[in-house]
This record gives sequence, C-alpha cells and structure tokens, in this order.
Amino acid sequence: MTHENWGQAREQLVARVGKNNYTTWIEPLKLTTLVGGVAQFEVPTTFFGNWVSRNFADHILSQLQQTGVEVQRVEFAVVRDPEPRAEVKRPAPAPTSLARPLTRPVRPVDEELPGAPLDARFTFDTFVVGKPNELAHAAARRVAEGGPVTFNPLFLYGGVGLGKTHLMHAIAHELQARQPQLRVLYLSAEQFMYRFVQALRERQIMDFKEIFRSVDVLMVDDVQFIAGKDSTQEEFFHTFNALVDQNKQIVISADRAPGEIKDMEERIRSRLQCGLVVDLHPTDYELRLGILQTKAEHYRAQYRGLQIANGVLEFLAHRITTNVRVLEGALTRLFAFASLVGREITLDLVQDCLADILRASDRKLTIEEIQRKVAEHYNIRLSDMIGPKRLRNIARPRQVAMYLAKQLTSRSLPEIGRRFGGRDHTTIMHGVRKIEELMATDSQLSDDLQLLKRLLQS
Repeated sequence: MTHENWGQAREQLVARVGKNNYTTWIEPLKLTTLVGGVAQFEVPTTFFGNWVSRNFADHILSQLQQTGVEVQRVEFAVVRDPEPRAEVKRPAPAPTSLARPLTRPVRPVDEELPGAPLDARFTFDTFVVGKPNELAHAAARRVAEGGPVTFNPLFLYGGVGLGKTHLMHAIAHELQARQPQLRVLYLSAEQFMYRFVQALRERQIMDFKEIFRSVDVLMVDDVQFIAGKDSTQEEFFHTFNALVDQNKQIVISADRAPGEIKDMEERIRSRLQCGLVVDLHPTDYELRLGILQTKAEHYRAQYRGLQIANGVLEFLAHRITTNVRVLEGALTRLFAFASLVGREITLDLVQDCLADILRASDRKLTIEEIQRKVAEHYNIRLSDMIGPKRLRNIARPRQVAMYLAKQLTSRSLPEIGRRFGGRDHTTIMHGVRKIEELMATDSQLSDDLQLLKRLLQS
C-alpha cells in the first residue's frame, strides 16, 4: 500500500464520518507499515488509539479495501517517547477491538487531575441528616462505599446552601479513604469548561480527553453552568458516555432538576435523568435546629467558658430560614462577637449582633417554600407541580401555588413563571385569575388558601 492509497481513503472518510470526526480522529493518524495484510498506524496517545479502534476501525478498513489494497485488519500503536518520563502503571483497560495492545504506559493521572481542592470540613460526619435531605444522604453514602451501584449517574439538585457540595466532598473524602487507588476527580462545571477551552487553545485536546476518560469517579458540581455552551456540552456528553460505557461512577449536582435546566441539550438531559435524581428540599425547622446544635457544640469547645442561653438556637432556627450557609454564618458571628465583648449569648445579644440578618430574613418567603407546602397539602409530587402535566388534580394545586406566590412574595410574574418550569408570565396571570374567580364560589378552596397562608406566614 502506498501513501497515495491512504490519501484516497482519507478523502472518502471525510464524507463517511463527518468533518468534525475526521479532523479530530482520522487526520492525526500516520500510516507506518502494511505487512501480511495488516495496516499499522501511529497514534498520539493510548486513549486516542482505543477510541479510533472502537469507533472508526471498520470505516478505515472498508475505505482502504475500496482503493484496491489487500488488507484484512488495521492496528494502532503509540510510538514510545525517545526519553520516557517516570510513569506509573494503571490497571489494564477494558478489552477493545485493537489487534494488539498499545505499548506506551499511561502517564500518572493522579498528578495531572485538574480538579478542585476538597474542603476538609465537608465530610459525612459533619453532615446533619433530616427529612429534607435523608434520601440524598443515603444515596451519597451508597456511592461512597465504592461497591457496585445500580444508579449512574447520581444527580443531586436543590437551592443554594442545602448541602449539595457538602455531600459531593463527603463522597470524595470517603472514596479516597476506603480505596486510595481510585482516581476521583471533583470539579465545578465552570472548571470543566475552563480546562476544555484551555486544551483547545493550547492544542492539547487529546490530553484533555485522555485525562477525563481515565478517572474512576467523576464529580461535576453546578452542571447548569455549561448550559448554552455548545462545544463544552458536546465534550461533556462524550466524556459522560465514555465513562458510563466503562462502568465508571458519575456524580452531578445542579440548582434544579435536569429537565428544568434551560439551554441544556436534550440528549444530555436524557442522560442525566437515566440514573437516580434526588431533590434536596429546603430545610425544615427540625433540621435547622439540628445543624445549629451540632455547630454550637463545636464552638463551645473552641470558645471555652462561653455560655449560650436557653431558647437562642430555637429562635435562630425559626427566624433564619433562607439556607444553611446564612444560618451557620450567623452562629459563627454570634460566638465571635460574644467572645470579643465577654458576654453570654442571650436573645438580647442576638438582636444586637444579628440585626441585619434578622431584618433580611423577615418575611422572605420563597417560591420554592410555597410550592413545597402546597404540594404537601394536596399530596402531589413537587416535580409534577413544576412539570408539564395538565391533569386537574395537578393543575389546580399548581394554580394555587401561583396565586400564593403572587400574593406572598415580591417576585414578578416572569420570575414566578421561571420557577414554575419556565412558564410564560401570561400562564401565571391566568392561574392567578382562575383562583381569584373560584374563591368566590368554592368554599373549600377558600379554606385551603387561608390554611396555607397561615402555615406559610407562621
């Protein structure tokens, strides 16, 4: 076979596999030999060779045969570096369609993982479990055990400060403690995007692919940030598929359910929903109190002799309902202030020290709280209220929640619409008017609204 034959085959492969695939996977191949009906190509990396063998070997073989070359199979090999670097071996890759194994050992991935540092405070021991987060905690524990998991990916979603990042860090800590040989990569979606763009700019995209597809556990935080970024979504999709095909665990977090992430490609949404999707609900009073009690014990040990009066933690758990970060920040400030002024932590001190936080927390009812309370009252799922279903037993509670959101919050109609699955503001307006009309004739509905208002404003 001459290089002219390979040139003819390449021209046909452009049309057969598409320009993008050709540029990425075919163009870098270098024909080296044809011996005994075997065409051998040089490839830049181990990952590259495995990928081309799995996805394009048949195409290459077919096009070569069509140029008149007598070839029965193709092989791909990595040329050793003239001065090999110090390297460590990893477990052998899963069997592929390669005619023989590639020869260059893989670089020490552990030294190259472009992940974010883990917070030592975020472990399972410091995570306070309550009804709103017990399913998420149980699922995270199961993944952290490192054994076979029936759900992949694990998708955690919820509002700010509800514990998504804490659980992801806890999974990583636990996996590293139980199985230190595992390659666990945790990073934010923004970091994933930055690394991808950097690899494109520096023409190191194959190194990027090799690193991200060689991990044992991939954890991506705040995945909603890649929505609308077409190239990054494309690479994330292929990374996701490659890892799932190798039975590698994936853990994803976002601020909303996969189906509610605007500008996310449908194929990615579908992939994200194929595992276990878990909602971390807003904290209830019992969970907030438990978090405060755990944090207060830590501070009592740190600020020895500092006293905290009865009722202070209960007061904070009742008044500060936004998220756990604000709650913990308030307690941190309180203990620091009391230590500096040498006073006992009383309710009067709380009012003086936390005046700004308490003002901000006054009547800051969220749309999510309204949705959750209405869903509980009518015994429907929160996801159905936000979703597209139009059944009467779902549509009416949804309209009730829309009405209460308009009455009890300062949010605009477009903002309310976004919180109800991206609905148009005219839909919200119609729902509000419908409830206002029914209140005049439906006494049961009026009673429901009065009860829900009392519950939400208590």
